[in-house]
Amino acid sequence: MRDMQQAEIMAPVEIAPGLRAIETPLVRATPESLAGYGQLVADPDHHPIEIVRWPAKGWRQVDSGTGDEGGTTEGIFSFWWKGEVLYGRNDAVGNAYLLGWSQDPVRASETRSDADRSRVLLWHANYHPDGGQLFFPLDATPFVVPLALPGDDLKPEHFVSFYFDGSCGLYINPDIWHEGVFPLAERSRFFDKQGKVHARISTDFPKEFGCLLSVPLREP
Repeated sequence: MRDMQQAEIMAPVEIAPGLRAIETPLVRATPESLAGYGQLVADPDHHPIEIVRWPAKGWRQVDSGTGDEGGTTEGIFSFWWKGEVLYGRNDAVGNAYLLGWSQDPVRASETRSDADRSRVLLWHANYHPDGGQLFFPLDATPFVVPLALPGDDLKPEHFVSFYFDGSCGLYINPDIWHEGVFPLAERSRFFDKQGKVHARISTDFPKEFGCLLSVPLREP
């Protein structure tokens, strides 16, 4: 397994002090509340992953049976806190991430033992146009996932955070804005399955909007 030092760490270059934090509404994940975003997953071994056909560039169409043959990749997606800083590692695609902080990142410490982790402040979100993505908790840990519906004219206020009690997983539809799945624990592991192409379209909240996205880490 690759460790965080062997993988490239996706992290912001610089965060200005005193950025405003836009808090997302928190709702319980149900089939009804997730409509349009994705689905609850009870059986990760048999849940289908949608692979989106490669788009045609002109008026000639992509041949039937082609353009969606990349398949899927899978692995363990791990999340862990170091003091007031949240990290993640996705072994399915070989990437590691600095995901966010529990307080203003300029003051956040990796060594603080009494850190208040009632929220995570995110600097980044993305979506995958090539396919869906599945997360299933391996430690039965409750978790929260911020999601926003498709569209490149995104605003931070479009995000909604969904609470999961750890008894089931989440399947995210293609084109849905997300970042990670954030446990209500110091660390947690998830089975991850997603499109192998792994196209990623991103937003940087500080650069685009002059803010951080605040995700509450609690039960609604």
